[in-house]
Amino acid sequence: MSTTTSHTPGSEGPPRPVRLIQNEVTTEIPVHLLFRDEPEPVPLRPAVVGRREGTGEQPRLRRPAPAKACHAPQVDPALTERPARVLPGVVGVVTGACAVAGGLVTTWWAGVLPPLAVRAFGLPSYPDAGLGPAQWAAYAGAGVLGLFGFGGLARGRTGRAWVLGLFGHYRGTVRRTGLMWVNPLLLRRRVDVRLRHWRSEEMPAADASGVALRVAVLVVWRVRDTARATLAVADHERYLRECVEAALARVPVETPGRGSVDAAAERLTRLVAEDTTPVGIEVFSVRPSRVEYAPEVAAAMDRRRIAALDAQHRATVLTSVVDSVEDTVTRLTMRGLVELDDGERRALVKELTVAFCAGRGEAGAVS
Repeated sequence: MSTTTSHTPGSEGPPRPVRLIQNEVTTEIPVHLLFRDEPEPVPLRPAVVGRREGTGEQPRLRRPAPAKACHAPQVDPALTERPARVLPGVVGVVTGACAVAGGLVTTWWAGVLPPLAVRAFGLPSYPDAGLGPAQWAAYAGAGVLGLFGFGGLARGRTGRAWVLGLFGHYRGTVRRTGLMWVNPLLLRRRVDVRLRHWRSEEMPAADASGVALRVAVLVVWRVRDTARATLAVADHERYLRECVEAALARVPVETPGRGSVDAAAERLTRLVAEDTTPVGIEVFSVRPSRVEYAPEVAAAMDRRRIAALDAQHRATVLTSVVDSVEDTVTRLTMRGLVELDDGERRALVKELTVAFCAGRGEAGAVS
């Protein structure tokens, strides 16, 4: 589009451009908002870039950029490890002993206790007694008491924890050691809370150039929150393995011959820790222990390595031959043994080069 100008004959100065759109209106931004010593919070509003009156065009607004999605797993905040209510083991032992004693007393009361036992304890006998409703009720009470007493006994070990639940609800975690009594109606799940290490099998990965690799990693981890590790995921060990595989797909790993694996280990540890912390797993280190080329590229990399070594060897041999020829010709001419013109010098250099190359070839073949 060309811009027409108006110029009056006899006027001085350059011509001024004439607006093609007479009703164009734009907004102005105050300069003092751009340069200030102390920034102040100013509410951001959509700014009108331009509007053309009478054309029906709507003002163009600046839309805010969409927020980045957070890929961290979301876990119920109320699902947090808390200590469970347990009793010392002596309570269960005493309760069970009372149940056994109650059963013996009921047997004596029913008159079915062996005579030898009656005479040994000096107890009176009940010849006319029998197993009536009262005796059966006493037997039932003693049995229930014995089940609660002996059935609730548990032995806690160092490095092991019990996650307790009742009808699908979390009731607490037991980290105590020794003999203790736990409500036998609660479902118990044993969790290993010791510091553990896991050496993975070979997993697919890639280096910075996109070459396929097979990497085995060593992961040092432990369960920090037993409630989340047991109830937030179906299998926390499998979840950890899948997080390691996902991190290897995002982080390039270099082979030991091409670079250090410390940077890759640091990034892998950070990514895996971010993914596993919400489910109660604490990761201390994720370090590649073995890095190899994938089978489909291992043969090609071997051929490239052999070709590079062969080229390096050829360059070394050529440099050595050139130095030997130059030294020989220089010594012959400086000592006055021969007088050579340019043609003779070129011929001598050619013959010496062929002789030295043939000699090095035979030496390499012999070795």
